[in-house]
Amino acid sequence: MHLTALDWVIVVVSLAVTFTPAILLARRAGRNTAEFFAAGRQAPWWLIGISLVATTFSTDTPNLVTNFVRTGGVAANWQWWAFLLTGMATVFFYARLWRRSGALTDLEFYEMRYSGKAASFVRGFRSIYLGLFFNVAIIASVNLAAAKIASVLFGLPEWETLVVAGTVVIVFAATAGLWGVMVTDMIQFCITMSSAFAAMYYALKSPQVAALGGLSGLIAHVRTVSPHTLALLPDFSDWSVALGIFIIPITVQWWSVWYPGAEPGGGSYVAQRMLAARRESDSLWGTMLFQLMHYALRPWPWIIVALASTVVYPSLADIHARFPGVAPNLVGDDIAYPAMLVFLPAGWSGFMVAGLFAAYRSTLESHLNWGTSYLVNDFYRRFINSQANEKHYVLIGRIVTALIMVVALLFTFALDTAKETFALILQIGAGTGLIYLLRWFWWRINAWSEVSAMIGSFAISLLFFVMAKVGHPVDGTTALLATVAFTTVVWIATTLLTPPVDAATLAAFYAKVRPAGPGWRRVRATTGLPPSPDSFTNAFLGWVLGLCTVYAALFGTGAFVYGHPAQGFACAIIALIAGGSLLRLGRTAWGSEPGATAEVVAQPAAM
Repeated sequence: MHLTALDWVIVVVSLAVTFTPAILLARRAGRNTAEFFAAGRQAPWWLIGISLVATTFSTDTPNLVTNFVRTGGVAANWQWWAFLLTGMATVFFYARLWRRSGALTDLEFYEMRYSGKAASFVRGFRSIYLGLFFNVAIIASVNLAAAKIASVLFGLPEWETLVVAGTVVIVFAATAGLWGVMVTDMIQFCITMSSAFAAMYYALKSPQVAALGGLSGLIAHVRTVSPHTLALLPDFSDWSVALGIFIIPITVQWWSVWYPGAEPGGGSYVAQRMLAARRESDSLWGTMLFQLMHYALRPWPWIIVALASTVVYPSLADIHARFPGVAPNLVGDDIAYPAMLVFLPAGWSGFMVAGLFAAYRSTLESHLNWGTSYLVNDFYRRFINSQANEKHYVLIGRIVTALIMVVALLFTFALDTAKETFALILQIGAGTGLIYLLRWFWWRINAWSEVSAMIGSFAISLLFFVMAKVGHPVDGTTALLATVAFTTVVWIATTLLTPPVDAATLAAFYAKVRPAGPGWRRVRATTGLPPSPDSFTNAFLGWVLGLCTVYAALFGTGAFVYGHPAQGFACAIIALIAGGSLLRLGRTAWGSEPGATAEVVAQPAAM
């Protein structure tokens, strides 16, 4: 890609605009850790939703979707579309509980929910496990995508891209705090979505696709050459494929796997945003907006570019021939997305570079702030130095931010493709998800349940990763199921063999958070505490309506893209009816809706 003077002006202006919040909010972020890590608990619902979708819109995301489409067809996206089930569960079962807990980070939950040395241990263990090791793997995967894009577009070596991009991210993330990150996310999301639609438009204008007749011709061509590629569901006659890309994700993966942005019950930066909400209603509707934009708005521009790439670059050899300067280890199906960006004209090229860099920054800045909150608030402050003032902890946070990024930059060189990283992250978190769903609603789960699950999941995932590196790979489906089964047996056995949490801690947690359901009946009976004000029935109804709204919007858009307007309008009607019903339920069941200015507490519901 050749950038003109106009392109460079656009890139520089976009950087200046997105750095403005960091400059303006730096002093506020430095006041205390509540401002630096939780935005002073004043975030509105719309900012929460946009910030979350910007965080999950990274440089590796379109690469991953392209990889899925080129190797497994559109249906392969069920490997992440299935996470909508747990995302909606977070919205209606858990979002209000998180905000009600009043924690600064989601790891503070452990010493609210559990007791004794075990609770302290799991908080400290998880702060290192997630804040450093897990977080570094995620950041490295984003770095890898950025390096591939820069290699294709500009011929830059991997190390040069990582040093320059990483330095910019460190400066911003260490300065702005969560307020700066969230406000910048909003700006960067506008840039990245605009650039995604521009990439789609000019991919359809590429000579090879234009010769077919644009979008309709592309769809007709792909349908003729490879009909399975367009299918929204896999070919069930090939059981091994259907099992891996649809059956396992929709039946097992969504509830059993801990994956950033789609954690069962909420966690990581999703919990961070919910905890930063100004009210319970902002927590709920903010995460709902995130699910809608994440699954219904973003995928189709990427999918269309991926389909166009199958015409322009039918094989990896075609990509390598077009970009001979790209290092061989960086050439994969995921690189087809940046390879399609060479068709952008002057002006839009600069806007695309700005959009890609904005996507890169929005993800890494959130991950760095989130990971640092664990290492500073839940490890350093909790176990090493608990007597310092707030400004000291903010300073330590800024130093730790830089150190996390440096470690992640080094780990990037061990990775090859976005899909490989996606699979690794899924396996590392496999089997732990059920704990995160049940710990809010079943009193018997204790701290050792969580420790044993994390250790078991990490150990077997690491074994599979090493086996693949030494030439004895295990297919992803087998590895995932084995990890889930092993981890589940380990944590259930540990739960039943270790003592329960002490009664006083359980009573205090229930009194503060008030979770619904029969799992706390024993605690209520022994303490005399009243039933929860929440209703499982309303939460389940909200979950179903939310799923109908988002999936109907997603597949309705696909129907229009494929040239099936009748199906598209039918899905649009379903989405409107379900969405309208959801808003009405919000007013009656939770006393709130998007834009509400007052928090109304719902009346206690029958258990």
